[in-house]
Amino acid sequence: MRRPGAPASWIWWRMLRQVLRRGLQSFCHRLGLCVSRHPVFFLTVPAVLTITFGLSALNRFQPEGDLERLVAPSHSLAKIERSLASSLFPLDQSKSQLYSDLHTPGRYGRVILLSPPGDNILLQAEGILQTHRAVLEMKDGRNSFIGHQLGGVVEVPNSKDQRVKSARAIQITYYLQTYGSATQDLIGEKWENEFCKLMRKLQEEHQDLQLYSLASFSLWRDFHKSSILARSKVLVSLMLILTTATLSSSMKDCLRGKPFLGLLGVLTVCISIITAAGIFFITDGKYNSTLLGIPFFAMGHGTKGVFELLSGWRRTKENLPFKDRVADAYSDVMVTYTMTSSLYFITFGMGASPFTNIEAVKVFCQNMCVSILLNYFYIFSFFGSCLVFAGQLEQNRYHSIFCCKIPSAEYLDRKPVWFQTVMSDGHQQTSHHETNPYQHHFIQHFLREHYNEWITNIYVKPFVVILYLIYASFSFMGCLQISDGANIINLLASDSPSISYAMVQQKYFSNYSPVIGFYVYEPLEYWNNSVQEDLQRLCSGFTAVSWVEQYYQFLKVSNISANNKSDFISVLQSSFLKKPEFQHFRNDIIFSKAGDESNIIASRLYLVARTSRDKQKEVIEVLEKLRPLSLSKSIRFIVFNPSFVFMDHYSLSVTVPVLIAGFGVLLVLILTFFLVIHPLGNFWLILSVTSIELGVLGLMTLWNVDMDCISILCLIYTFNFAIDHCAPLLYTFVLATEHTRTQCIKSSLQEHGTAILQNVTSFLIGLVPLLFVPSNLTFTLFKCLLLTGSCTLLHCFVILPVFLTFFPPSKKHHKKKKRAKRKEREEIECIEIQENPDHVTTV
Repeated sequence: MRRPGAPASWIWWRMLRQVLRRGLQSFCHRLGLCVSRHPVFFLTVPAVLTITFGLSALNRFQPEGDLERLVAPSHSLAKIERSLASSLFPLDQSKSQLYSDLHTPGRYGRVILLSPPGDNILLQAEGILQTHRAVLEMKDGRNSFIGHQLGGVVEVPNSKDQRVKSARAIQITYYLQTYGSATQDLIGEKWENEFCKLMRKLQEEHQDLQLYSLASFSLWRDFHKSSILARSKVLVSLMLILTTATLSSSMKDCLRGKPFLGLLGVLTVCISIITAAGIFFITDGKYNSTLLGIPFFAMGHGTKGVFELLSGWRRTKENLPFKDRVADAYSDVMVTYTMTSSLYFITFGMGASPFTNIEAVKVFCQNMCVSILLNYFYIFSFFGSCLVFAGQLEQNRYHSIFCCKIPSAEYLDRKPVWFQTVMSDGHQQTSHHETNPYQHHFIQHFLREHYNEWITNIYVKPFVVILYLIYASFSFMGCLQISDGANIINLLASDSPSISYAMVQQKYFSNYSPVIGFYVYEPLEYWNNSVQEDLQRLCSGFTAVSWVEQYYQFLKVSNISANNKSDFISVLQSSFLKKPEFQHFRNDIIFSKAGDESNIIASRLYLVARTSRDKQKEVIEVLEKLRPLSLSKSIRFIVFNPSFVFMDHYSLSVTVPVLIAGFGVLLVLILTFFLVIHPLGNFWLILSVTSIELGVLGLMTLWNVDMDCISILCLIYTFNFAIDHCAPLLYTFVLATEHTRTQCIKSSLQEHGTAILQNVTSFLIGLVPLLFVPSNLTFTLFKCLLLTGSCTLLHCFVILPVFLTFFPPSKKHHKKKKRAKRKEREEIECIEIQENPDHVTTV
């Protein structure tokens, strides 16, 4: 019947929503009937898939060996600049240069020798030289050349030429000549292993010096080490989740308790993850440590479906056949679970799109999409079959643990108390007015009898509002302090040699930036005064190692005039570059000859910027300032250092997947605004997800978590985790027909609160072992997922139950409808009494 004052278009939208909803419920009901009629088939197919793909995963396991490909932006200007620099100045032509790692780090070994506090490293010359000779005389050694740098320098007071008084540390780098050959690279890798072993040996011999070593493979080794360290902890997490799921699914009622279903639900998610891993390796995928998050991500979504199906089973009528009860549970739960699984697939699918510029994020999202699809399939097939068998046991009155017939009440009365406790089916606890014996589940009982009344108390609501204001304030404050995580050490094992080396280097060698190559890639009139001034302006503020500067100084000291092209190049080739102290500049100039005339077509300089403790941030700022100058100035140049590959637009590259995923979620929710169960449900869902996402983002920033690829993946997951738990609660609330909003939110919490609390508790308990993995990667994962679970739990059980009692949707029209129905029923009863007074007397 059309409501007075309602527009016709609104009626049509409402009818369309109802048709869609009932159509989806009908489909899920038929799916449940199909599973309940063929449980063996739906149990066997997933098991066969897992065995097939799981064995292939063991045979095809292969780790990813290219760390730059994983964590550096895939499409960046720095990689183009590196190619141009390498084509102009090949590495094999710079073998005698100090800075020949400007194009690519290649194979190298580095060591920092640190003197005890208060000592001078310059007085430890014998130990330094012994170390140096040991490296050069290594077995299977390679031709190498060195660069050195002092750290913790103290200058002589009032010294005009900045003479060094003492230094605390010295850094020596040994660059290997591999030239990109596969055989040379293997030999270089062997040399690096021997180098690290030698440094450990020398550390034992020289107790007066501290040695910190690093090789080119060290970063990859320590990145992969996180997976090795986390193996046992992941198994402990699984055991904790299994235990929590089993206990939370239990009841005192041995007939209606489902501890084994909780256990089988977690195992269902596990075998779906194994199948997804097998598919990944069959398609030539390579494992990397960022994939450690997939079991936790998939478990958080899969167990939600498991607990919702268990709650849906408890809401079905007990007197129905078990097959109909399974179908009713599917009709009640699978519609919402299908929607949330679709949103998981959409958000991670967008993260796997070509718009994502970080390969590690792209690979993770691709795996997550496969895991979500298999998760959904295994929940309704494998776990659904387990639910069918458990329902059959319950209908035939078999014990939920021992699978034996439950004795009659008369038989139990003659047995000891312990036997009655173990074999009781709840007939003593069920009073005459209780129609649903499942209400004795301890979580449901707690919510119904205690928590629902407390959270909706009028005296509690002001404190909840204050709590939310505090939460929003801290979240907003954290969002203003976001920092990018371009530092690679955020992904390494925390007790690794790479971290130790990086900490010492940051402490003693942070006064200067890495050596930046300044490449002039077009012919330039170096003899022109205006060009000389432009070069000086560009190099101002830097410490420059420049052939141009040295040549100008040489001309000035020698009193030689070179104001034209022929004189400038003639003196440069015939005099300057032939002097021993300037011969190394030959590799920095490219000449071309046309007839008898020579030209300078390209050249390079070396720049070093003075930095503070936040070295990486200042290097990024230098890069962002120099690049625009290459377009605006008359001099065409590029700047490059191997670290630029990791830093170049990293913050933009890591935030794009979150923005795309968030935009995708909002777009889907907005487009389905008038097609879902209730438009206000989508509105509240958008607000809730936004609040949770911003809360996690702000709080993780305050917890010193940077925006690296792990935290970005966790933020994408937060969108879905929030929708997964808030959507059933909100949609049940907006569709509730109770008289008041308070009664509606109580009904929603009673219906879905148990599943939400079971899942979030299992999820958070499963994260605890990650805290004991000595790795920055897993610690970041723990922090972000802990905040995700906590903020979601806070919104579902504290914020939404209070705020929904203040704001729309209104429940007045439901109250009017019930009053009208009650009045109509009373009138009918009066008419019956008047027509048949004898019947009333009899009653």
